[in-house]
Amino acid sequence: MQRTHRRDPAGRTGPHGRGGRYPGRVSEKPTPAARNAGPGDGPGPTADADPGARAVPPAPGERPTRITVAAALSGLQGAAIAVWGATMLLLTFTGDPDGLVQALTGAVTVLALAVLPLAAGHGLWRLRRWSRGPAVLTQMLALPAAWYMVQTGGGWLVAAVPLAVTAAVILGCLMSPAAAEALGVTPPGTAAAGEPGGAADRADRD
Repeated sequence: MQRTHRRDPAGRTGPHGRGGRYPGRVSEKPTPAARNAGPGDGPGPTADADPGARAVPPAPGERPTRITVAAALSGLQGAAIAVWGATMLLLTFTGDPDGLVQALTGAVTVLALAVLPLAAGHGLWRLRRWSRGPAVLTQMLALPAAWYMVQTGGGWLVAAVPLAVTAAVILGCLMSPAAAEALGVTPPGTAAAGEPGGAADRADRD
């Protein structure tokens, strides 16, 4: 006796072997898009995407404007002090100082003082956390020094005014919440609203 096999009316092979059924007009062959899609691929962007979507926030480590200003001014202070110390050292050897040891000690001391603002400015530029302490300390010492120059009068006024102004500006920049957060002094998200570079400002751009 010859055996007969029951076939699907459409003659197709279903998902469970021969004779399985697919819904009507459904092809078993995958489409090109399905073959090229990866396991994690989802639907692509559509024309209905929100036109008002905000841009991606800046990458972490972006230097706020106030940190840039403080770093530049601190570097200028260090460079000016270094030039002053180098001039004193040159005059010590080329001039006729009253006391060679005293003049040499004064020149070396001034050159050593130049290291602090230069290092602080470099650290601020690179957003190093340790740089805020030396920068603030330098400016706290610079304000009384500028006042002493004003009291002395004469040619010291030329140096006193720029020193006092730059010290006040640097302190104002470093005391802002956004600057403290950028340097890692305060936990993220504590910067005041509206501070450029702070967490609140970055959240507005998300």
